[in-house]
Amino acid sequence: MEKEQVRHFMTEPYSRAALWAAAGRLLAPAIWMGLLMGISFIEAPLKFMAPGITIPLGLGIGQLVFTAMNYVEIVLFAVLVLSSVKRGVDRRFWTLIGGLGVVLLAKVALIRPLLSKRTDAVVAGLEAGGSMTHYFYIAADGIIFVLLIMALAMSVRRWVLPWR
Repeated sequence: MEKEQVRHFMTEPYSRAALWAAAGRLLAPAIWMGLLMGISFIEAPLKFMAPGITIPLGLGIGQLVFTAMNYVEIVLFAVLVLSSVKRGVDRRFWTLIGGLGVVLLAKVALIRPLLSKRTDAVVAGLEAGGSMTHYFYIAADGIIFVLLIMALAMSVRRWVLPWR
């Protein structure tokens, strides 16, 4: 069966699979950036300004939200990787994906367990709030955000505006 061809912008015809892959390389970083902006950079700091929110309550809510967010990040990373396999992705893009994977792995496998242990202790009243580990998590989110901007810019240049 012959592959169906689709004309895309001012480029040569591409197969539907190639267009879906390009969409994955565009949408996964964009959605991931929105997730980070909404949760990490807006919701998390503002949560503690809400009336009646105590440190243990805010940390308990944050633990649930960030655990769910980490699962979504892993799925978005998988979409990015799968949409890049056998689709003409160059070494620079793979290096960027590798960097994202390393930082995400460090965030989920190293930093989150430390934060969860500390959060459990604060919620149980065994320790006071505040931890340097939060700064590592924020730094990891910042690095991921910058890498996602780069991935999105590279994807737009390569698959949306290839004639430039």
